[in-house]
Amino acid sequence: MQIIDFHCHIYPVAVAQKAAQSICEFYELEGGHMDGTVETLLRQGNAAGIDRFVVLPVGMRPDKVRHVNDFILAEAAKEPRFIGFGTVHAGMEDIAGEAEYIIRAGLHGIKMHPDFQKFDIDDPRLFPLYETVQGRMPVMYHMGDKRYDYSHPAKLRRVMELFPKLQTVAAHFGGYSMYETAYEILHDKENSIFDVSSSLMFMPEGVAEKYINAFGAERMVFGTDYPLWDPVVETKRFFSLKLTDEQFERIAHKTAEEFLEL
Repeated sequence: MQIIDFHCHIYPVAVAQKAAQSICEFYELEGGHMDGTVETLLRQGNAAGIDRFVVLPVGMRPDKVRHVNDFILAEAAKEPRFIGFGTVHAGMEDIAGEAEYIIRAGLHGIKMHPDFQKFDIDDPRLFPLYETVQGRMPVMYHMGDKRYDYSHPAKLRRVMELFPKLQTVAAHFGGYSMYETAYEILHDKENSIFDVSSSLMFMPEGVAEKYINAFGAERMVFGTDYPLWDPVVETKRFFSLKLTDEQFERIAHKTAEEFLEL
């Protein structure tokens, strides 16, 4: 079975370890993370049987966004198994222009982490971005941290109502610490798909299957959230769920292939 990891992050070697550590600290996790390098992702991905990787950047400062996007472009050019996304920041002067750059460069989507970047999904400064990309490229969000309000599912719903052609990816079942709320708010938004990353280890037995069945496997994608977690462990965790072969095929690669038109 083919596997596409729809949720992984990579960093330049010089800053990778520090970046990976800062992610762990943000989530108040004790160690266990990987080092964030391309080399480790490919090694562990190969061991897990993963065929392709959606690599996701996050621009922490407006003046660093282009540099981060160019890093992803360079890595995707070197590694044909990488499916690169770009990033933006609400504080950019020309966010629509950066979106056009991302599209022209051949990246496959845009990733934002509102809780890291400290702006709301429905911040009006993002509206020129949504207007530019709707119908052309999906936007992927980290979703649903109870400690903050930036990534609340209700904010994504508002954006999708304002921009009805916008395709979105709501990570972590739409809300990694509020997946029940996420389902209630987002399940009828057909332009949105959801990933299973950074969720399965926190869900009681049977809950992941419940929401996969509720959303529909055709709206779910697999993801490991490397370097926060080990792709080998997360792949085994996913395939231990009580799902049908058809559901595994869907989530492992078919939904991603159709959504990204690979």
